[in-house]
This record gives sequence, C-alpha cells and structure tokens, in this order.
Amino acid sequence: MNKFNKIVVLLLATLVLSSCSLPGLGGGFDEEGITITGGTTSEQQILGFIVEGMVEHYMDIDAQLINNLGSSTLNHQALIGGDANVSGSRYTGTSLTGELGLEPITDPDEAYQTVVKGFDQEFDQKWFPSYGFSNTYAFMVTKETAEKYNLKTISDLKDVISDFDLGADNSWMERKGDGYQAFVNTYDFDFNRVYPMQIGLVYDALAADKMDIVLGYSTDGRIKSYDLVVLEDDKHLFPPYDASPLATHQVLKDYPELNDVLLKLADTISTEKMQELNYQADNDLLEPKTVAQNFLNENNYFEDKEVNTKGDE
Repeated sequence: MNKFNKIVVLLLATLVLSSCSLPGLGGGFDEEGITITGGTTSEQQILGFIVEGMVEHYMDIDAQLINNLGSSTLNHQALIGGDANVSGSRYTGTSLTGELGLEPITDPDEAYQTVVKGFDQEFDQKWFPSYGFSNTYAFMVTKETAEKYNLKTISDLKDVISDFDLGADNSWMERKGDGYQAFVNTYDFDFNRVYPMQIGLVYDALAADKMDIVLGYSTDGRIKSYDLVVLEDDKHLFPPYDASPLATHQVLKDYPELNDVLLKLADTISTEKMQELNYQADNDLLEPKTVAQNFLNENNYFEDKEVNTKGDE
C-alpha cells in the first residue's frame, strides 16, 4: 500500500470512529425509557445498579445503565444532551463548584438547598435527598499512629505534624477553596513534606508505612481493609459531598412513579455502609451489580419505607 492510500485509510477510520458513540450513548438511548448514568468507580457503579434495581423492581420497565462516565461533568453532559435522564450518583460539593460554577459551601444543608434550587432552575432537573452519606476528602492515619499520638481530629495533629509526611491526591495540591493552601490557612500548620500522588496509591502507601498520613476519600473500602482511622475535619475545611440521585423533570413527568421510587432511597446508606459496599467490590472482588443486588435484597427494596410525598425539604 502506498503512502497516499495509507493516508486515505487513516482518514476513513477516523471518520468512522468519530461517528461512533460511547457504549450506552448516542444511538443506544431509548427516549421512551429510563437511562441511568453511573461511573467508573466502584461507588458510582454500585449506586447506579441500586437505582436500576429499584426502578426495575417497582416499575414495569427495563432500565439501561451507562457505566463508562468518569466524571461529574460527563454525567451532567449525558443528561443535558438527552443521552440519559437519571443519574445514580451526584455529589453536592462537586456540582456546586462544577456544573453550577459557585463557591464552595461548607454547611451541608445550605449546600444541598443550593444544588436543589440551582439544578431545578438552570437545568430543569430534580436533585433528590441524599442517600445518607458524604464522600468527601478525609485525612487518615493507621490505627497505631492514631493511638500513639491520640489523634481524633485534624487539629490534634498540630503538635506532631511537623514530623509527618503527607501523601495526597495530585489535584488537591492546586485545588482552590479546599486544597492544600486552604488547609494551611484554615488549620495554621503544615506538614514536614507533601508527596503528590495518584489517589488510588495513598492507601497502600500508608499501610506500607511509606507515609505518616494521607488524604483519601471518606467512603473508600480500603479504610476498612487497612483498618485506618479517619480524622474529623473539626474546622470544616472540606465542603460536604453528600451523594444523591438526580432525574430530569421530563422523565419524572413521563414516569410519575419514579419520584417515589427514588425518594425511597433517602437516608438508606450511611458512610460506614458505603465503605462496606465499596469494600465488597474492591477487596472481595464482587461485581458492583452483585453488591447492589445483595444490598437491595437484604433491605427488601425498602418496601416498608415511608416516603415524604413532598420530595425535598
């Protein structure tokens, strides 16, 4: 094949690929049905399957789940673009500064009310009450370190932190509002050394004594598997990242019963429970769908749970 023909083939391949959608997007969306966005993390996938399971249990419909969306922005664009109409996991703090473009809000109730109002007015979507947990940034140490230095809160670090090496998410180092510089300003002390690293590596580094303290996520299953201690953010540096499902007003109009189905999930998953569910997926290697199905079966799909017919507060 000569050089010219190779170029033609490459151009044709590019055109074909550019016309294809991601799995579950584009041509796969059923405008007459319910399509749910999940994500790439175990938590996002578990919550997506929980919503799917609830929909299929209570409604005579086969829901679709898109589990290849790696960010809140992609979840948002899928709903805005009409490729989906329900989201299994959205987080107040993320969507406040992301989709709504607002400053961080540290009060959980205020943050929740702000996203409810903002998504209703700007995007014609309903932000539902929280599942009952917040997946926020969290400083954590080993159980041995916590006992040795009597550490329960971040403020307790003040007398020992100058000897501590921190491992933290790369993006946190430059993050505005609740990043590294905001930590120094809020707590008025600093670490001995700070090592930026991928968020998935911090837990292993701590467990292997390569770090004295790390910044991770409060619902990560490895907190349980490594027996780590999460320090209380006693000065409220980190905004709340309460997790909730979300749906477009159009799908709620098309399927009015969906509203009560999603409201049944309010306050059903504590932070400790979400850690446990993530642990089952990440440590026990159960498929997220299996974890979700077991959780729903154990709770009888919240059949007896009373629903607040007013929806949100």
